[in-house]
Amino acid sequence: MNIWEILIFTIIKILIVLTVMLLTVSYLVYFERRVSAWAQNRLGPNRVGWEGVLQPFADVLKLLLKEDIVPNVANKPIHTLAPVIALFVAFTTYAVIPFGPTVTIFGYSVPLVVADINMGVLYVLALTSLGVYAITFAGWSSGSKYSLLGGIRSSAQMISYEISMGFSVGGVLLLAGSLRPEAIVESQYGWMWNAIVQPIGFITFLVSAFAETNRLPFDLPEAEPELVGGYHTEYSSMKFAGFFLAEYANMIIASAMIVTLYLGGWRFPYLENFGLSSTMFAIISVLTFCIKVAALLFFFIWVRWSLPRFRYDQLMNLGWKVMFPLSLVNIVWVAILIMVFKF
Repeated sequence: MNIWEILIFTIIKILIVLTVMLLTVSYLVYFERRVSAWAQNRLGPNRVGWEGVLQPFADVLKLLLKEDIVPNVANKPIHTLAPVIALFVAFTTYAVIPFGPTVTIFGYSVPLVVADINMGVLYVLALTSLGVYAITFAGWSSGSKYSLLGGIRSSAQMISYEISMGFSVGGVLLLAGSLRPEAIVESQYGWMWNAIVQPIGFITFLVSAFAETNRLPFDLPEAEPELVGGYHTEYSSMKFAGFFLAEYANMIIASAMIVTLYLGGWRFPYLENFGLSSTMFAIISVLTFCIKVAALLFFFIWVRWSLPRFRYDQLMNLGWKVMFPLSLVNIVWVAILIMVFKF
């Protein structure tokens, strides 16, 4: 393909991914509210539209019409920049996640990933580590003690869990021998998923993902009983909606990364042996990826409405005294697999 054909296909893939992501975020909010209602034995949203199906759009309209209130003591440029950073990180990390195999469209081979780059995993880790700047800026610029405490908590939390997350990913990279997400998916043939080969790394990365997305039991930067709303206490209207959208978009990217790194990505075990056509193979592969991501999203929601919030000292102890040593043990385990069993 020439440069213009590559550009056209890339723009089409970007538009498709963004559309699917925005719709998924909208209905993920609705799904979470329904699951929480089920967990608490109540009804949940069931008035707007058909059994509450249009509730997400009503919420967006409500936020659009609300007044944007900025405190007099706030640093207004930084206060406005913080949700922009959160949205930028949330929208750009999707670029390197492969959601299906390479397909042939009008005679062209098109990989089902927006940007198939060799350092894809490093790209995701680098971008997601920028997300803490959005929370820290929001907390500091608001001029509120509660918001500042939320920003400080987020910074300390990031230092505690991102080291363990990096070491956990290191085990995956050792086995795959590549930083390219597509190569990592290809290395998990059949049932040889990384979650089975290195369960310690999988559990460590999963727990780190909860802290990464500020979800219960690790939502200390916004803990409502302690900090009112934490870093977004002084936000309203579409700036608040930006943080809200970024949180759920980060849930999706975290789930997609877990699927890619540990659960075989878009691969359905031994699907290549069924003699399917290339079109049917691609459709089943994409559906497999979507089902795996949906199952993890349900797990994120289920945990939120099942477990209590950790105390701050408990989070620090978990990050440094449990997860960090376990991630080092996982690296040693993977090295043994490679040296002894020739993985």
